Amino acid sequence: MTARSHRTRTDRSDQPVRKLLVLALVGLASQLVDGALGMGYGVTSSSLLLLVGIGPALASASVHLSEIGTTLISGTAHHRLGNTDWRLVARLGLPGAAGALLGAVVLSHLSTEAAAPMASSLLLALGLYVLVRFAVRPPAGSTVRRSPHSVRFLALLGLVGGFVDATGGGGWGPVATTTLLARGRTAPRTVIGSVDTSEFMVALAASAGFLAGLGTAGISPVVVGALLAGGLVAAPIAAWLVSRLPGRILGSAVGGLIVLTNARTILSALHAPGPLIAIALLAFVPVWALLVAISGRSGRAGLSGSSGRGAPRPTSTAAAEPPPCRPEPLEDLEGSIVAPAA
Repeated sequence: MTARSHRTRTDRSDQPVRKLLVLALVGLASQLVDGALGMGYGVTSSSLLLLVGIGPALASASVHLSEIGTTLISGTAHHRLGNTDWRLVARLGLPGAAGALLGAVVLSHLSTEAAAPMASSLLLALGLYVLVRFAVRPPAGSTVRRSPHSVRFLALLGLVGGFVDATGGGGWGPVATTTLLARGRTAPRTVIGSVDTSEFMVALAASAGFLAGLGTAGISPVVVGALLAGGLVAAPIAAWLVSRLPGRILGSAVGGLIVLTNARTILSALHAPGPLIAIALLAFVPVWALLVAISGRSGRAGLSGSSGRGAPRPTSTAAAEPPPCRPEPLEDLEGSIVAPAA
């Protein structure tokens, strides 16, 4: 009896440590996905927290607060590796913060679950477009390191992305990264780095709105700290991966992640059985892997310059052509957030 009681007490004392390690691994995995692909921290971390037994309300609050620290560190790492366009960060992040603050206030008084399947359907279509386009016919502007998009377009995109992120518990990356990649006018590493950096402002505004509307009840500093610790380890690694991977591989990887996350949301909203959802998602993974492999094989030579630091060096055959990295903004192309360029 004594030995058994001692083992029971030891197991119970190890549970908090075990839980902290699991939470730290959740933060590490989520930030690795988000920092490398420009989206997925909210979706990944919330899903994993639910799997380890954290309640939905606590998971959502903890994710938003931990994102303040992870996005700050991730943005710093992206800047040091040359993955950010600061004009894009400001023009996208400030309206995004306004949208996130509004979304947090709305969510404090209203449920927006009915809108989730509609938004996911739109993002699923965009994800398929990004995946196929970067694998088969990459956009011509995929090596441009400075975003040519207009202020009006980025302000509207930021407002919508911030509102969706706050009301849906995540979505800044899926909306902003997907739209900018689908337009095909900015290098994937610049899109990912700039969107990830601007998310700091979105997370800060959303957290302020939730704290003002809901208070601090149910928020555990231990959970937030564990998520943050794991994210701090992953942030510089993910930023380094973005600066090294070719643009076509990044685009295809992001497109597949969008399809997976939004397909799961749609199937869940349709009350599909869990095994059916798992089978559908697992069946898509080999197709995704094949398209990413095609992207890597086809784009290694053509877009190798986008995986290193700085712009690609001009060759003798391209010397007589106009430089591709200084396109003029075309206002008439910015009329719609979700309409991808042909």
